[in-house]
Amino acid sequence: MSTGLRVVYANLVSGLAVDLDERAVLGAWAEQAPREAWLLDADDVLVSPVPVDEAFCRYVCELMGVARGAVTVVTRPDAFPAPGRPGPRRPAVEAVRAAVAGRPVDAVLPTALDAAVADLARALGATVAPYASADSAEAALEVTRLLNTKAGFRRVALGLGIRVPDGRVRRRAEVAGAVAELLAAHGEVVVKPDRSAGGHGLRFLAAGEPWTGADLAPVGGPGGLWVVEERLDVARSVSVQLETGPDGPKVLFAGEMRTEAGRFTGYRSPLPPAAAPVGPVLERWGHRLGTFLAEHGYAGPFGIDAMVTADGALIAGESNVRRTATTTPRAMVDRLAAAAGAGGPAWATGRLRAAEALSFDAAVRSLSGARIAWEPAGAGGVLLYAGPPVDGRTWRYAVIAADGAAVAGYEEVLRDIWCGER
Repeated sequence: MSTGLRVVYANLVSGLAVDLDERAVLGAWAEQAPREAWLLDADDVLVSPVPVDEAFCRYVCELMGVARGAVTVVTRPDAFPAPGRPGPRRPAVEAVRAAVAGRPVDAVLPTALDAAVADLARALGATVAPYASADSAEAALEVTRLLNTKAGFRRVALGLGIRVPDGRVRRRAEVAGAVAELLAAHGEVVVKPDRSAGGHGLRFLAAGEPWTGADLAPVGGPGGLWVVEERLDVARSVSVQLETGPDGPKVLFAGEMRTEAGRFTGYRSPLPPAAAPVGPVLERWGHRLGTFLAEHGYAGPFGIDAMVTADGALIAGESNVRRTATTTPRAMVDRLAAAAGAGGPAWATGRLRAAEALSFDAAVRSLSGARIAWEPAGAGGVLLYAGPPVDGRTWRYAVIAADGAAVAGYEEVLRDIWCGER
């Protein structure tokens, strides 16, 4: 039984997903850190690289049934890795200690397992959730790093019998040759940095396009790895999310990803009827990878992203061994639905650009005025799960409803009130 509080460490800024020199993309991801507020219980402390809007924090606490004064938010950009500095700086650690105010810390709950997490846990005299100790978490860093790379996933997947696209792993100087080889075989290819997430850094090429590789970014230094793969005729992008540990893997949920030009923009779960036939295969692949991870000391959440081709084939693209853009929203959905007595609902996340800039409070009022806001006693509704956007217009939202049709209905009303699309 837990005897202390948790420090929710929103390290969306981490070298696991992309190189730490990719400051623009890391900055964009950092803006999503406030969503981790949905994980807070009474007495917990959230450590964020960016400020958490107070109106959003009150909104989360009210919906989750947690008193605003019972949780603490610490904004410390220096608590997260940066180029040449893998761990949190001492002032950041001291700021977290001050926020804890001498209370016992049970665990640090990170978005992703990296060296900075273990360092912070040790400084606080805590473990890293769900590990027994900071040392056991640190022992899992190697396999965590491996499976958060494109090349590492390809190698492990092939060994586990998980189908992946025809491809090559090459150093930067060798990418152009691999592109030429695969273009000759397939006509179209995609070039991926070894560390990439959410579609960042992908490049699509077709036969006949003049390309020498000279403009390829030196990600990871001159010797950085790239993956060149055949470009598939993708009908749907899907994923399965699991957690694993000493007791083996357990499926949490599956769903369909919403993408634009290869970039993740949202999600819907469960799998829609057209994609449901691939669910059992996705789960089998997840169990194989989860068993591999557990055997190498990893414990916690992970997922496999895959593609369903136009002819119905299922092909895996990558693994994400961390909390992903779907993990926290799903935790939010489970908690809210359980409190409302709505077991096993459908849900979705999306991104919508409103016609006019709105404050957070104004955005919430617009949902209430249209009678689509999620309410604890309701059967469904819309939530603003990531806080106010920097531009006041490009909002990330979530929908909880009884089924996929009801989710779509809420989204239609949302587009109407914010964009006038109906």
